Amino acid sequence: MAEARAVPAATSVRPVSPLATWADHHAYSIVASLGRLLRRPWSTVLTVGVLGVALALPLGLWLVLGNVERFAGQVEDAREVSVFLRGDVDAPAAAALAHVLRGRSDIRAVAHRTPDDGLEALRAIDGLAEAVDLVGDNPLPHVLVVTPAGDETLLATSLSQLPQAEQVQHDLQWRVRLDGWLRLGTRGAWVLAALLGLGALLVVGNTVRLDIQSRREEIGVLQLLGATDGFIRRPFLYLGAWYGLLAGALALALLAGAARGLASPIAELAASYGGRFALQEFALGPALLVLGASGLLGWVGAGVVTGHFLRLTRPTRT
Repeated sequence: MAEARAVPAATSVRPVSPLATWADHHAYSIVASLGRLLRRPWSTVLTVGVLGVALALPLGLWLVLGNVERFAGQVEDAREVSVFLRGDVDAPAAAALAHVLRGRSDIRAVAHRTPDDGLEALRAIDGLAEAVDLVGDNPLPHVLVVTPAGDETLLATSLSQLPQAEQVQHDLQWRVRLDGWLRLGTRGAWVLAALLGLGALLVVGNTVRLDIQSRREEIGVLQLLGATDGFIRRPFLYLGAWYGLLAGALALALLAGAARGLASPIAELAASYGGRFALQEFALGPALLVLGASGLLGWVGAGVVTGHFLRLTRPTRT
């Protein structure tokens, strides 16, 4: 009877699917690789610290360039073209011209500044109040401050052809120079990212190489038992990915701390110029992209080193 009962019990066991086995081994490799990091806290902290600083440098440069571009965009939105009218243009004629210009599609807004407004603006500047009072008759012309809705260069050329215009002034050179500096900074960020990314690969590869050396005998036994290279490589790949993810998180934390420390001085500086500007940190989407890229970087570094080691130690059949 005992043997009769044992047969159904044995046949009731369901075979494990290859997909479940593959998933179980991946889960085990993830947990085991994290456990190896936690068992060596000081080594992990040093490695992650080096990688985090290396990743923070190009990311910080990209963050600065993004804020500069955003600041330039704010300034560009507030760009103005000043039209100095001839001296014989009186206030009604200047107001009529401003009304006509407001109807143009390439103009967003027009502000009319009278000679008295210009004189008051000069008087508000420190050290010029007494000099302005000695001038006597107001020599300033009427000025139309035009905010363009499109290309201000074309608008300035058009406004200079007005018969009432004496001089048209706008500053384009600063934008050309700023665009040049931004292009240079972007190129420098890519170069710096490539160099430090290569350094991160080497650091992860060397760390994983040391871990492989400490488990050399275990790997040799697995190879003799017929374990595939993918089976042996998988824990080390996750080990490199953990290094990359932790380094990416540290880099984001360092940049967030730096942004928080600079937020107040930058806000005070912008307020002193009558403006408002706040540093923009990495949003959730770019932050997740950074974590994914840093994890992939660690995965690749570990894969290169592990694959090279397995090719050298693979047993040959005679």
